[in-house]
Amino acid sequence: MAKAHDHVREGLHLDQLESKTGQSNRYVYATLVGGVLLICSFIATFVYESPEQAGLLGALAALLLGTPLVVVAIKDLMHGHMHMNELVALAVLAAFAIGEYQESAAIAFLMIISVLIENRTALGAQKSVEELVRITPTRAHRLADGREEEVDARELHPGDLVRVRPGDNIPADGTVRTGESTVNQATITGESLPADKHVGDEVYSGTINLTGVMDIEVSRVAQDTTLGRVKELILQAESTRIPIMRMIDRYAVWYTPTVLMIVFIVWFFTFSSGGYDSWERIISMLVIACPCALILATPTAMVAGLSSATRLGVYVKDVVDLEAARNLTAIVFDKTGTLTTGELEVTMLRPAEGVEGADLLRAAASVEQNSRHPVARAVTTVAQRANLAIGTTSGFEEVSGRGVSGQVEGQQVHVGRADWITSQSWIAPDQAKAIGSAQSSSEADGLSVLFVMRDRKLLGWVGLADNTRPQAAAAMDRLRDLGLKRLIIVTGDRESVARRVAGQMRTDFLAEGLPHEKLELVDELKGNGHRVAVVGDGVNDAPALKAGDISIAMGAAGSDVAIHSASIALMNNNLDRIPFLIDLSRRTSRVVKQNMVIGVGFISGFMTLAALGWISPIAAALLHVVSGLIVIFNSARLVRSGEDIEHAEAGRGTAAPPARPQPPPEAQVATVPA
Repeated sequence: MAKAHDHVREGLHLDQLESKTGQSNRYVYATLVGGVLLICSFIATFVYESPEQAGLLGALAALLLGTPLVVVAIKDLMHGHMHMNELVALAVLAAFAIGEYQESAAIAFLMIISVLIENRTALGAQKSVEELVRITPTRAHRLADGREEEVDARELHPGDLVRVRPGDNIPADGTVRTGESTVNQATITGESLPADKHVGDEVYSGTINLTGVMDIEVSRVAQDTTLGRVKELILQAESTRIPIMRMIDRYAVWYTPTVLMIVFIVWFFTFSSGGYDSWERIISMLVIACPCALILATPTAMVAGLSSATRLGVYVKDVVDLEAARNLTAIVFDKTGTLTTGELEVTMLRPAEGVEGADLLRAAASVEQNSRHPVARAVTTVAQRANLAIGTTSGFEEVSGRGVSGQVEGQQVHVGRADWITSQSWIAPDQAKAIGSAQSSSEADGLSVLFVMRDRKLLGWVGLADNTRPQAAAAMDRLRDLGLKRLIIVTGDRESVARRVAGQMRTDFLAEGLPHEKLELVDELKGNGHRVAVVGDGVNDAPALKAGDISIAMGAAGSDVAIHSASIALMNNNLDRIPFLIDLSRRTSRVVKQNMVIGVGFISGFMTLAALGWISPIAAALLHVVSGLIVIFNSARLVRSGEDIEHAEAGRGTAAPPARPQPPPEAQVATVPA
C-alpha cells in the first residue's frame, strides 16, 4: 500500500504518470470482479441453507482481492523494505486462516478501495499541476522561402519564423515580428486576463493565441522554453521533502515491528480467554495500524499548496521554502522592476511663461522620435496619446546619455539634461540659472528632467518617473496585516527617487545602495533575528537574492537567470502574489498539523478500541477508508486558495486600483536600522 502513497510523495514524469494510471485502471477492474464475488457470497448466505456455496464464493473473492496485497508485501520484504503493506497482508491472511473467507475478502476489498480512492484523489492535485506540462504543442506552421509548412514542433530551431493563428497554441518562446493579437498566458504567468501582444513583444510556448494572426521569430525551443523550465520547477518541488516528511521516512522502518509487538502482547493476554475473539481483535488492530492517514498527512497538503501556487504563477523549487515562508518577518525589495514598472513615464510638464504645454511636448517629441532611448520612447508615447501632430526632424544628432538636437520646421531644438543644456556656449546666464533651479526642485520630487530649448529659448521641462506598480501599495498593506515587521526598499537610485517611492509604499528605504551594501543590509537583518525574504527581478539582484532566507524573483517568465537565481519564481509582476504566498504557507502548515493530529488520533484511539474488542475487522477497514478521505479532503481545501485574487483580477479588468494618498515627508524614513 505504501507504493500507492509513493505516487503522491515522489515527483512523476508524464510517462510514469500514464503508466501508473493504466496500472490503477487494472486494479479497478480486478477489484470490481472481486467485489461482485464478495456480494454474491453474502447473498448465497441467505439463499442456501448450507454454508459451502457462500464459503466458496468468499474464498474466491479473498484470493482475488487479497493476493495482490500479499504479493506486494512479500516483494517489499524481499527487497529489504519494511513498509505498511505487511500489516494489511497479515490481517487478510489471518482472517483466511481461521476460515473467515468473507471477512478476509471484505478487508482486502475495502483496503484496495481505500488505496484507489487515496491514489486518485491525492493525485488530483498533482495531476492539475501536471496538466501544465501537457499543453506543449506538437505541431507548428513554419515559414520558409515564402512558403508555409506544417512541421513537428520539436524540429523548430532558434531563428525560425512561425505563423500562429487564432486558437493555436504558440509552439515555442519567441518575439512577435508581424501582427498583433491577444494571448491567454495564464498557464505560464497565472494572470487571469489575456495579454495584448504587439510587434517586439515576447510570447511563450504553450500559451494560446486568441484573436489575431502573428508571425513569431523563435528564440527558445523544447526544454529551453519557459514552459520547459516550469516543468522542471514542478518536478523539482514535488520530489523534495520538508523536515517532518524526512522524519517519518527515517522512523517508518520501526513502525511495523512496533505494531506487531503490541499486537502480540494483546494476543498473548486474550488468547486464553477466547481464541476466536482474540483473532478478531488482532485482525482489527492490524487493519487500524496501517497509517495511511498519517502517511498522506503532509504530502497531500504540500501538493495541494503547490497546485494552488502554480495556478497563480508562483513556482516553488523546494517545499522547504513553501514551509519557511510562514516565518518571514522582514522583506527587502529591489525598487526598479519590482515595485516600479522599470519604464519611465512622463508625469509632469512645466512650460515656461507664455508657452503652451502642447507646444512644449510637440517640440520635444518631434526630436525624440528619432531616438531609441527609453526616455525618448516615453516622451514620444505621451505625445501620440495626446494626438499631437509631431513634426519632421532634419539634421538629427544624439549625444549619448545627455540629449538630442535637430531642425524642426526650420527651428533648432535641443532636448536633454540640465548639465548638457547649460554647457552650450550660447546659453544665457539667466537661462542657466533658471534651469539649475528647476533641476534642484525636480530632483527633490524624485523626477528625471528633460529641458527643451528652441532657437535658444527655454520652452520648459518635461518630468519623468518610474511609476510604482498598481498593486504595490495594497500588497504592502497586506504584508503589514500579515504581521511582517520590516519592509525595506533598496535601490541604486538617488535618495529623492527612493524617498518618493518609499513614501507611496510607507516603507523604509536605502538609496544609492551598492551591491555589497544590499548584502550587508540582509545580513544585518538576519543578525537581529529576522527571517528575511529578498525580492528582485532576478537579473541584477542575484547576489542579494542568494543572501536571503528565501529569494523571490519577480517577472521570471522568459528569464532563465530569474528562474535559476531565486528559490521562488513569480512568473508575473503582480506583487499581490507575495502576501498570497505567505498566507498559503501558513494555511498549508495548519493543514499539515491538522492531518497529523487526525492520523495519530485515528491510530492510537481506534487501536485501543480494537484491542478491547469493540471494533470488528470490517468496521476497522471502513474506518481506515474514512480516515484517509478526511485527510485528503482536508488537504484539498488548499487547492482553492487564491481564488479571491483570480476573481478580483477578472473583475478589475485592466483598470488600475485608486491611487493612495502620499504621506507627509516626515513619515518617510531615510535610514534602515535593523
